[in-house]
Amino acid sequence: MVEVTIVVSVINGVRGTSGVWTVVYIAPNKKEAEKMKNKLSAEGLLVKIRSVGLPQTGDNGPVEVLVPESEVDEAMEIINSI
Repeated sequence: MVEVTIVVSVINGVRGTSGVWTVVYIAPNKKEAEKMKNKLSAEGLLVKIRSVGLPQTGDNGPVEVLVPESEVDEAMEIINSI
């Protein structure tokens, strides 16, 4: 069983072309982050992923899943229904 952390963090928001991007999920690795990104994207949300921690962890380190601030509520509904 893979343990994951669900987080909403405006503090870690990242400015982008769609305004502030907000972390809505932290996956244990890139593969899990890509799965979550695909689920959210399939629902019509804009999604970015970003590695956390040291670069030498490669695809095995934690990865943040971010959405525009305006889509946080919808993203959390989707994540909580999974």
